[in-house]
Amino acid sequence: MSQSQSHRRRWAILAVLMLSLLIVVLDNSILNVAVKTIASPAPTGIGATQSELEWAINSYTLVFAGLLFASGLLGDRFGRKRSLLFGITVFGIGSALAALSTTPGELIAYRAVMGLGAAFVMPATLAVLMNVFERDEQPKAIGIWAGSVGLAIAIGPITGGVLLEHFWWGSIFLINVPVVLLALALMAWLVPESRDPAPGRIDLPGVLLSVLGLVLLVYGIIRGGELASVTDVTVLLPSLAGLAILVGFVLYEKRTDHPALDISYFRKPAFSAAVAAVALVFFALMGVTFFSAFYLQSVRGYSALESGLLILPLAVAQMAFAPRARLVVERFGARIVCTSGMLAVAVGLGAFAFFDADTPVWLLEVVFFLQGAGMAHIMPPVTVAIMQALPREKAGSGSAVNNTFRQVGGALGVAVLGSLLSSTYRGEIEGHLGSVPAALRDTAGESIEATLAVAEKLGPVGQGLVAPAYDAFVDAMHVTAIGSAAVAVLGAVVVALFLPGRAPAAATPAPGAPPAPAPAGTVPGSRSEAGESVPK
Repeated sequence: MSQSQSHRRRWAILAVLMLSLLIVVLDNSILNVAVKTIASPAPTGIGATQSELEWAINSYTLVFAGLLFASGLLGDRFGRKRSLLFGITVFGIGSALAALSTTPGELIAYRAVMGLGAAFVMPATLAVLMNVFERDEQPKAIGIWAGSVGLAIAIGPITGGVLLEHFWWGSIFLINVPVVLLALALMAWLVPESRDPAPGRIDLPGVLLSVLGLVLLVYGIIRGGELASVTDVTVLLPSLAGLAILVGFVLYEKRTDHPALDISYFRKPAFSAAVAAVALVFFALMGVTFFSAFYLQSVRGYSALESGLLILPLAVAQMAFAPRARLVVERFGARIVCTSGMLAVAVGLGAFAFFDADTPVWLLEVVFFLQGAGMAHIMPPVTVAIMQALPREKAGSGSAVNNTFRQVGGALGVAVLGSLLSSTYRGEIEGHLGSVPAALRDTAGESIEATLAVAEKLGPVGQGLVAPAYDAFVDAMHVTAIGSAAVAVLGAVVVALFLPGRAPAAATPAPGAPPAPAPAGTVPGSRSEAGESVPK
């Protein structure tokens, strides 16, 4: 397919890219609804502990984030369409295997396989988008692309709830397989091939350093949550080793002539602020998404389907506002729009600090809608800023940077905020475990699901644990919500300081006069930049 043909079919191509993105994002949103079911003993679930549930999420995310560098470079080198086809095939195979898992360990391993596939899908979708749309249409296309995340958030929990009510828990993964087959057929037919005409070498040492550093760091954080301690040797050693390796990774990338992550991009304040905003907002949101499933189902007593429907306002807000975010940016500038979005997210997260078992449902819905609206005014502008800072032939690398920081932020959010939730809960519930047999006390104190499971096993003796478990979880949720809101406020400060403001209107040049250069701090994708070539 020629370049002109691909442009004529660009909106159909975008629909296929959105389907690919939908599969990847939908899987995580389904899993968030299913955590309570998976934590249940067999045959309902597989008896996963809270830390195992975190690893079921993080094994996917860490493989995804760790391989995004290499997959982005491979897509630029060998072809983004090939990368899409390979990635979506691996993702489908991993989904089928995850559906048949019989132990938490198997689920964690197969989720990692799914992460491998997703690592080749996500960068390629944005890279193809940047190549089939011209610069003036890219903000609109990216807004629609980002809005599809809201669609996945809406479909995922509802689909997961329906499946969990009628089928076994593995159906939440098996549902991916027919969608993968449809996506493969449409990709082969519609998506054009594109690649970097002058690719560099693969930075294998850099990729290995990043993966090892992230795995060690997040493992240490999760271990700290399990033990409710940051001084234990099994917490300190992996955490400090991970930090040291990540520092070594940055130093290596600055010196190598073929870096997986080009550190020079971060010398631009707007680029760095956009990347930081992506990481911070997903750090804050992923941790809250993790505990909100337990709040809605364990404390409030809603089913998985009802929980999915309750999150619908968040998705609706994203779908409604994300495609139109570019219009608000053109009028007010990226700085005001993204700062306002971050503050809206912070308010929504902070609201959880005031929720209890009797909070009106309508108030929950307002908070979820506010969070979705905030996200819709953050992700499209910062994605445009990141992607338009790179030349078109490096679109795969740019997409890898964008998605790596999003996934790393999300992984650390689940780990840090999940550990904060776990340690606070343990501290609150331990004083109520005196009637629990000594052999079960450690297990009973790990999470609300574990406490309720032990209470049910003990029969009438364990009924005294139910109310304290609810109270302990709500208290832990309050602490975690405050931490999440603080991270979102930090993100608002970052974008307020470093993202560009509204570009001044350019004067119309006299006939025959050369066009004036774009003013410093022009917002990428604004009308004042429309039609310019992508900077090298």
